[in-house]
Amino acid sequence: QVQLVESGGGLVQAGGSLRLSCAASGRSFSSYAMGWFRQAPGKEREFVAAISRSGGRTSYADSVKGRFTISRDNAKNTVYLQMNSLQPEDTAVYYCAAVQTRSGVLGTEVDEYRYWGQGTQVTVSS
Repeated sequence: QVQLVESGGGLVQAGGSLRLSCAASGRSFSSYAMGWFRQAPGKEREFVAAISRSGGRTSYADSVKGRFTISRDNAKNTVYLQMNSLQPEDTAVYYCAAVQTRSGVLGTEVDEYRYWGQGTQVTVSS
């Protein structure tokens, strides 16, 4: 089992940057594939980015490709989401998610992840 705590959200102007962090407690962090999702008011939770257990492979939603970067530091039990060129449509609660897996597949669906953080609010003003 793993517990996830996100941080780094806040209010930023359009074109600005934020870096989200997700600290994991528990054992064997490197055995978990990690993902970031977001949920805007009135909308379903959607995939943002995912990273493999070693960090060697990543996957992104088309809407953030080229602007967001997911990374992880297994020595620190932490996964990051660097968000650049933020736009008002990026406003949402951002969630970190984890799934313990031996598969190399990077999940893009909510139900592919077992553990979730409480979320951190990102607000982008125009």
